[in-house]
Amino acid sequence: MSSPHQEQTLALVIDHIRNTVNEDWITDYDIERGTRFNDDLELESIEFVKIAEALQAHYGTRLAIIDWLSGKSIHELIGLSVGDLADYIAAATETASA
Repeated sequence: MSSPHQEQTLALVIDHIRNTVNEDWITDYDIERGTRFNDDLELESIEFVKIAEALQAHYGTRLAIIDWLSGKSIHELIGLSVGDLADYIAAATETASA
């Protein structure tokens, strides 16, 4: 079960994905927690970097996305889902605001 904070964070991540990709197909694409950046969205690494930068700008120093990603194996990075990123952000911002 997700908390309201996790759901709000997921919605914000999805909004940033849609705004950053900024292509017609993304508007109608059903992005959810299990959607994977590589296999489902087929994002280029530069697009993922732009999404991460937008989220970093939104949340500021409460996030260390690069550090979080650098601790992941190549298989984890390839399988990274929207929910994984949202869960990291929710946990980091919950801790920072506590």
